[in-house]
Amino acid sequence: MRRADEEEEPLKLIRRYVTPDRRYLKLGGSLLRTTGRERSEFLRKLGQDAGEISPRELATLLGRGWRERKTAAWLIAVAGRAEFRPRLGELLLASEGPYAGQAYCVALATFGTSADADLLDAYLARYLPRPDLSYDQTAALGALLLLDAKLDADRATRFLAPGGLWQRWIDGPPSKDRIPADSCREFIGRLCAFADESAKHCPTRPARDGRASRAAVSVTPRHGSAAPQAPR
Repeated sequence: MRRADEEEEPLKLIRRYVTPDRRYLKLGGSLLRTTGRERSEFLRKLGQDAGEISPRELATLLGRGWRERKTAAWLIAVAGRAEFRPRLGELLLASEGPYAGQAYCVALATFGTSADADLLDAYLARYLPRPDLSYDQTAALGALLLLDAKLDADRATRFLAPGGLWQRWIDGPPSKDRIPADSCREFIGRLCAFADESAKHCPTRPARDGRASRAAVSVTPRHGSAAPQAPR
């Protein structure tokens, strides 16, 4: 009976937090294509759920597949649960599966500290030298640029130098769109702004000024910047 209960609990969490209205599919760039009322209602429910889900339940979701991990990372971002930073960094660096890495980058960007920049820097240092791998490099660069703006740092500069790792990655196989670095920053900034908006409905969310995300979305995005992240 205990074994059956252990299997049932994750299924309940998935039905409660992941699959309603196909939430896991809408988290990310798809939010940019929703209407004002639809988006507001979606973010309201996301914020409420971020305030209700427990740390243990979030850990359970992070231990499952990409749908659960992606949703959990967004709930973590909205609720500002920075205690999950090490786990998100571990998942991002391992890059074991598709589709969830962008959500990890959003969460780290919303936490907004140098510790989060460390993890994004480490990811780019590991995966930009691999032009054969199209993983979450655009999301990580965008998030690092946001944190550079917030923290008055320039950690992304070494990746963006002429002929540097970023240039070599976008020039290498497989074929990639030539995405300007600023477009990566603007895109992740818009997703962070959604997390900020959703956080207004999360009673457990600590106050944050949101300056990095607001600065990012104040720039009119370039054509094609709405979805620079190509999931693997």
